[in-house]
Amino acid sequence: MRHAACLALLALLSLQAGAAEPLRIGSKRFTESYVLAEVLARQAREGGTPVTVSAGLGNTAIVAAALAAGTIDVYPEYTGTIARELLQRPDIATLPELQAALAPRGLGAAVPLGFANGYALALRADVADRLQLRSLADLARHPELRLGLSNEFLGRADGWPGLAAHYRLPQRPQALDHGLAYQSLEAGQVDVVDAYTTDAQVARRGLRLLVDTDHWFPGYDAVLLYRLDLPQRFPAAWTALQALQGRIDAGRMAALNARAEIDGASFDTVAAEALGSAAPPAAGARTEPPGWRARLFGPDLGRLTRQHLTLVAISVALAVAVGVPLALLCARRPRWRGVLLAAAGLLQTVPSLALLAALISWMGTIGTPPALVALALYALLPVMRNTVAGLDGVSPGMRQAATALGMTAAQRLRLVELPLALPVLLAGVRTSTTIAIGTATLAAFIGAGGYGERIVTGLALNDHGLLLAGALPAAALALASEAVFGLVGRWIPRARAP
Repeated sequence: MRHAACLALLALLSLQAGAAEPLRIGSKRFTESYVLAEVLARQAREGGTPVTVSAGLGNTAIVAAALAAGTIDVYPEYTGTIARELLQRPDIATLPELQAALAPRGLGAAVPLGFANGYALALRADVADRLQLRSLADLARHPELRLGLSNEFLGRADGWPGLAAHYRLPQRPQALDHGLAYQSLEAGQVDVVDAYTTDAQVARRGLRLLVDTDHWFPGYDAVLLYRLDLPQRFPAAWTALQALQGRIDAGRMAALNARAEIDGASFDTVAAEALGSAAPPAAGARTEPPGWRARLFGPDLGRLTRQHLTLVAISVALAVAVGVPLALLCARRPRWRGVLLAAAGLLQTVPSLALLAALISWMGTIGTPPALVALALYALLPVMRNTVAGLDGVSPGMRQAATALGMTAAQRLRLVELPLALPVLLAGVRTSTTIAIGTATLAAFIGAGGYGERIVTGLALNDHGLLLAGALPAAALALASEAVFGLVGRWIPRARAP
């Protein structure tokens, strides 16, 4: 009877845990994806399902990897991107064909939202008129034009490499974050940028989109890319999400993007307006976003601070836990020392986002775990180098005196050498902490949170106030850590004084 009761209790607890499991929605790092993720979240919540949103995860490869790994369950995607970028199948043209090709991967595509958002190249109207540029093919006559293209567009199968080859374009574009593209175009720093056809900035700035006369770009119908088990795990949410089919046309999507990017409305507010949960704004109305001071002390400050501190504290602790034993191992072995310190130094040269992407692929997840590993690897070199330097600084006389007192090598290390090397070791931990505080802002690109969450969103919206609201707390945290280590550094010699 007792065993039966325990089994029943365990079954009840597992059912409750399953019922409490949230639907995990992801998004890429541009305005429309942020808006659509909030639309999906609001729609699912109205169906009674708890939801978590991992917004601004990065480019297509990162978000798709998160979906394949099960870190998220669904995100808004486009048919052309799925066919050419994810499946490498330019021959696929219909939704049923996409579904058949995705099924072996445990993924599905469904719920066409009612609009298409394709790639295009944009330039100022006065430049287009002066040079008589109407189509993409016309670019071949003007090799002097400066192209500023997003990193993703430069590397995608349906991006610049294929486009340039098809139209025989001679330009050599420079990489430019999409959030800065229109500002650079208006300032005359570049002549042509990649754009989205539902982008609010195109109409606002009076830009000209070059016609794709050969129809090289595929169709980009907005759909939901999801894990095939989603309808079974979240039947109520799936029913609610299916109700979105055909509800947003291209004009409506462009207006929603404008509400967020130009009028300054929050993504949640825009999602409510999209679903009719909030009254649409009056014609010409503009929601003035709060100033950077209000954003700096916004309601998310506590959460972001906890996330950032957690990332820094755990990663530095990992670096110390790994770096100090490695330094002790190689301190008296010159051959090992050169190899290990060189390997730790080599890690410092790997670009942060490249390391994060590699760790996502290796660990099969996004968020905190790969971010912690990356931060710990970056923090490793100062810890190892300073530990070795501190041990080298212990005088031979002190070692001889310890040996004369009958200490073993382990006792000498623990009672004499490490205490004497501690100030130098602490300086390495101090440097590692400063590095981790700054680098942790990049963890937001893979959904690990922290102050970088504001910075990533600010970049996507070209919102300088939000960028400042993310950068200032990180700088303040770095200054605070310097003050703390300064106090600890003063205390250590007094603690060791006779």
